[in-house]
Amino acid sequence: MRDPYKIIKNPVITEKGSAQGEKGKYYFSVEKTANKLEIKQAVEKMFKVKVTDVNKMKVHGKKKRVRYKQGLTSDWVKAIVTLKEGDKIEFV
Repeated sequence: MRDPYKIIKNPVITEKGSAQGEKGKYYFSVEKTANKLEIKQAVEKMFKVKVTDVNKMKVHGKKKRVRYKQGLTSDWVKAIVTLKEGDKIEFV
């Protein structure tokens, strides 16, 4: 297994994500090449919780403009991790 700290980049903390946290679902930004099994093992090892389900989706970059030049933000992968009932992850 690869290093879990290289698979899970950071948690995605948004208003919608915080509401889902009460239901046991947490959002993470993950490495593009990571599969669902690696994400599950990394979250279980890092946070000492039991993961029941992992959904993974590709988020496309947005068009941005700075003065006269147009650019694009990077594509990234978001994982929605569902925990066993009763488990929680606390972000400080």
